Amino acid sequence: MKNTVIWLILLASVALAGCASTMLKIPRAQAQREVEATERAFAKTMADRDFAAFTGFLADDTIFFGDKEPLRGKVQVAAVWKRYFDKPAAPFSWEPAQVEVLDSGTLALTTGPVRSADGKIIATFNSIWQRQPSGVWRIVFDKGSEVCGNGK
Repeated sequence: MKNTVIWLILLASVALAGCASTMLKIPRAQAQREVEATERAFAKTMADRDFAAFTGFLADDTIFFGDKEPLRGKVQVAAVWKRYFDKPAAPFSWEPAQVEVLDSGTLALTTGPVRSADGKIIATFNSIWQRQPSGVWRIVFDKGSEVCGNGK
């Protein structure tokens, strides 16, 4: 009886582990569409001046690279980025130009131009997104780099 219970627990554990890994696996093309839509929705929070929606895209342990030290965690990123939402007009905008997703469907990279309020390209952003167990994508890393030269 004792061996039967142990085998049933072991079998159930293996079955659950297998189900958990298949829940995350989605076709790469579908994942790319999801991530692109998520990045566009994230960028729209700036255009819409919706700070609460902006923070909803941040993973709890996100890291944003800033001018000096990395901003660590959702609370710190939100505290520093709040200033970008204080004025009626967005100080900048961004959009994905490229989206790549791991075959596992769990991590993705988005990159593209950052534009000033007047539309001039001023930087390039690079963001890493992680698919949560719920299927929602959250940003875990973000880093921008200024454009060299005339910004064309």
